[in-house]
Amino acid sequence: MIVMLLGLLLFLGAHSVRIVAEDWRNAQIARHGEIPWKIGHAVVSLIGLAVAIYGYGLTRIEGSWIWIPPEWTAHAMALVMIPAFIFLVAAYSPANRLRNAVGHPMLVAVALWALAHLMANGRLGDIILFAAFGLWAVIAYRAARQRDAAQGRVFPEPTRTGDAVAIGGGLIGYVVFALFLHVPITGVPAHA
Repeated sequence: MIVMLLGLLLFLGAHSVRIVAEDWRNAQIARHGEIPWKIGHAVVSLIGLAVAIYGYGLTRIEGSWIWIPPEWTAHAMALVMIPAFIFLVAAYSPANRLRNAVGHPMLVAVALWALAHLMANGRLGDIILFAAFGLWAVIAYRAARQRDAAQGRVFPEPTRTGDAVAIGGGLIGYVVFALFLHVPITGVPAHA
């Protein structure tokens, strides 16, 4: 458990600097440059993610169950993951209505992913991992929306192409990940 917590601290901590220390972050970027900052951030994030994934694997060996999820939660998880994938793709697709509606669709996708997996997993390691990501996503979303309001951020006019890429790409991504990538990446089959 300690290994996973250390990884989460590194990964989520690196992704929380803008939330808790934006002035310090801006000073480091001004002092060292944007590219070195991004490289350092990426290195710390990748190390943290690798350690968290390794630690999560160790918690699966321990297998401390807090609750046994009913079978229907696996189906609910599969349904919640559909909009999670759509929001994920909306974060990177051309101007679209989803991005304009929520502002930060990647954070919404992470929150939905965490919620979906909390519903269908009852081991202590699962609960800590998914709750940590979910809580971080909610806090990061709130902070990002406050920054948007303070900066008067205006999103580009959405296009039908952007909407189609977000929705179509999200649905395709969901199917491909559930059918072909979930087992190789996580070691467990996607619930259906």
